[in-house]
Amino acid sequence: MEVFHYGSDRMSIGIAMDLCAGKRKGILGRRALERIHGSRQRVEKVIADNAVVYGITTGFGALYSTLIDPADATFLQHNLLKSHAAGIGDPVEKVIAKLMMILKVHALAQGFSGICESTLRRILWHIDEDVIPVVPCQGSVGASGDLAPLAHLFLPLLGLGEVLHKGTVYPAAAVLRAHGLEPLELQAKEGLALINGTQFMAAYGIWALYRFQTCLDQSDLIAATMVEALQGSLKPFTRGIHDIRPHTGVQYVARRMYAFLNNSEIMQSHIDCDRIQDPYSLRCIPQVHGTSREAYKHVREAIETEINSVTDNPIILETGEIISGGNFHGQTIALPLDYLAMAAAEMGNISDRRIYLAFDGKYEGVPTLLMKETGLNSGFMIIQYTTASLVTENKAMCFPASVDSIPTSRGQEDHVSMGSVSGRKCLQVIKNFERILALEMLCAAQALDFRRPLQSSPWIAAVHELIRAHIAHREKDDLFEADITSAVSIIQKGALTGVVRKLGSHDPEVSKHEQHEVFGIY
Repeated sequence: MEVFHYGSDRMSIGIAMDLCAGKRKGILGRRALERIHGSRQRVEKVIADNAVVYGITTGFGALYSTLIDPADATFLQHNLLKSHAAGIGDPVEKVIAKLMMILKVHALAQGFSGICESTLRRILWHIDEDVIPVVPCQGSVGASGDLAPLAHLFLPLLGLGEVLHKGTVYPAAAVLRAHGLEPLELQAKEGLALINGTQFMAAYGIWALYRFQTCLDQSDLIAATMVEALQGSLKPFTRGIHDIRPHTGVQYVARRMYAFLNNSEIMQSHIDCDRIQDPYSLRCIPQVHGTSREAYKHVREAIETEINSVTDNPIILETGEIISGGNFHGQTIALPLDYLAMAAAEMGNISDRRIYLAFDGKYEGVPTLLMKETGLNSGFMIIQYTTASLVTENKAMCFPASVDSIPTSRGQEDHVSMGSVSGRKCLQVIKNFERILALEMLCAAQALDFRRPLQSSPWIAAVHELIRAHIAHREKDDLFEADITSAVSIIQKGALTGVVRKLGSHDPEVSKHEQHEVFGIY
């Protein structure tokens, strides 16, 4: 198993997901431990010198000017976690809470936070043993860090709160006892280091990017299947027109679309037809899909910078200087997460439009509502109602949370990012897009059936074969529930990307760097 050194190696979206899934082992290396111990010694010196430093010898937030007796340091840190665990709402997904712990260890292990090694070891125990704290989804305003969610995340260190272990929720104290562990006594600065940071919104960013990237790769294949089924034109994907408007993502998608549709008997069969041009949802696929890919790339860069950063407060520099700054402010990723939600929503929007085209009955050979005998049968009609509702829901969630701010802490924290809301909304938009894409895949396969016995391109033939291995062709009305569930599962598992892996690179001129570094997750 590959090893990741917290605090020293560079984290990526893919590495974070591997750590979360147990595919990599995260450890504290010698270099990280040296920095952790040095940072802790600087905190101890502040206490010994009776220096006035925010969060170490003072209260928090609006109580920054209230001095605290060093003898009460442990009591102060425990009170901090208990009082700030004021979140509400449904628990976050297990993957989000586990990612939060992984990201927090990586940030603290860089040695600028004053954390004790023993505290980091306990968090690593939670990660390695898959004992995951229960964290409510609402309560963070995205500045001063994700205070409430992170407080809930680390209550189990004190033997408080609840944890999810082996599929069941238990009181944290009971799980600690069962493993022969005692609650920790946090030292000065530790509680503040634990709850100050952007790990809640960053975890949402990782999970959203991971799922969106899976959709991006499959969306081009599904769109190509629909273009072939409706016998759209290949010309809009010709290299020449994209070379004179050279947006990287657009060019990338155009090359994919051309390769997926080239050598198709279905496409060749109407090459001399009298159709002058296709609707935008067919011929503008590179412009829409490609722009969303570029948005993905931009947001991935922002998130990966964030997850390799130190975002708590105050920061303890190697010089011994302790600075109270604003590294916890989430605007750096709040705005990109809003942007990512828009990118996903737009891809859902154009996907819905292609479904609508397929139902129209104006494409010779493809029957209205994708069934030959309608009237008694409604065909696939209500599938598009569903995608329309999801598209509208996504539009409503695309109002950017990052443009809002409500002052907190008696005005001391007078501008906040609302990045936690951005992250939660973004993930929901992407989940809706997965469902829209699954329904387009269902309809594209049905439409393509009516082009037989003409042959598809190798790419689309493989896509169609995979779909039909799980979902049958429809000739009359029946329950769609099982078909929809299977379609969503195909998308969420990224099953269609196996077509690309099996057949090899879709375009020899698309380098491995471009596929995996520019638009991939590793």
